[in-house]
Amino acid sequence: MKMVIFGGGSSYTPELMEGLIANWQALPVRELCLLDVNEKRLQIMGGLCERMLRRAGLPVVVSTTTEREQALAGAQFVNAVIRVGGMDARILDEKIPLKYGIIGQETTGPGGMMKALRTIPVMLGLAHDMERLCPEAWLINYTNPSGIMAEALGRYSKVRFVGLCSGPKGWIEAVLKLMDVPPERATAEWVGLNHLGFLTRLWVDGKDCTAAAIEAVAGRWSLDGELIRTLGVIPASYLANYYHHDRLVAQAREPGRKTRGEQVKEIEAELFRLYADPSLDRKPDLLRQRGGGGYAEVAFSAMLAIHHNRGERQIVQAINQGAVDGIPADASVEVACVVDAAGAHPIRLGPLPLAVRGLIQAVKAYESLTVEAAVAGSRRLALQALLAHPLVGRWEVAKPLLDELLEANRPWIPWA
Repeated sequence: MKMVIFGGGSSYTPELMEGLIANWQALPVRELCLLDVNEKRLQIMGGLCERMLRRAGLPVVVSTTTEREQALAGAQFVNAVIRVGGMDARILDEKIPLKYGIIGQETTGPGGMMKALRTIPVMLGLAHDMERLCPEAWLINYTNPSGIMAEALGRYSKVRFVGLCSGPKGWIEAVLKLMDVPPERATAEWVGLNHLGFLTRLWVDGKDCTAAAIEAVAGRWSLDGELIRTLGVIPASYLANYYHHDRLVAQAREPGRKTRGEQVKEIEAELFRLYADPSLDRKPDLLRQRGGGGYAEVAFSAMLAIHHNRGERQIVQAINQGAVDGIPADASVEVACVVDAAGAHPIRLGPLPLAVRGLIQAVKAYESLTVEAAVAGSRRLALQALLAHPLVGRWEVAKPLLDELLEANRPWIPWA
């Protein structure tokens, strides 16, 4: 079996390596190919991967390349963890919206849109190359914004894919921990969009314990406890960007405060210094500060479910196909799916909770417009996307904001 990591020079790669090592008996990868545009990072990461595999005693051949055709030939799984524009582009996404009184965040609002506009053409290019070079392979995508990537792949490619985010699993486990309930005793209903999802019902030993879950998290979540009680559902932590928007903007504007991108850039510099150490042969503890933990677990759960046709229930980014009422059939949603050898099959949920329906539908419209803007290379559609977004929605803000964002993104967006 050949596995490719598209963006193999990512600081996340050691976590994927840890997952590969832990799951190798069930998913016996013989060749691991790291594909990236950054040759320096590739060489550092290739060396670390070889040392980690040698320490584990696994017969996996590691190769590195900047050539997509070479990497994709013969692949069974392609894991995508890219960041077009690097951390410098992310920092622009965070800082420019703040000038207009809007949160700057890499997957939410204007910042998320710019990340999507930079990334969609690259992901579709990968998908089309996979259709040609390894048509039976699976694209396992963790590249953000994951839900928008899923919609672009579903609408504009024929590639077999599963879109992932470790968030829902982590948030559900956090709720259960607060309730002192082992995960194996619980079943959760989760619905929404990537980084805009909600735990809507929770059963423990077959009994509906949603009200108890809400009380368990009230006062111990990233959102106000009374807000959660009012909604009657438990929002993902990213929903603070909507429900507590002005407070977060004020915090982000505090003098001397660094953006998350600036913090991560510093962490990554130290991580790559560690990665280059020829004596390092394991994932360093510092990677936890980078964020995004849990990717290896959800990535390998999906790959194992596909490879062994397990038919497991997993929460992923998938094309709706009628699972959620009020969302177009060809749009992406974040829901529980049955994952087997044929991919992810959304489990029918029906109507969205009325208290959050409007927000989800509005952000879904923005996401779909963003996909269309990226594919068409259209400033007009990008402006429609910002006008549809609940955090923008005003012409006097959307127009100059988009102009400034596109000007800053000229190196990565040809039509900007």
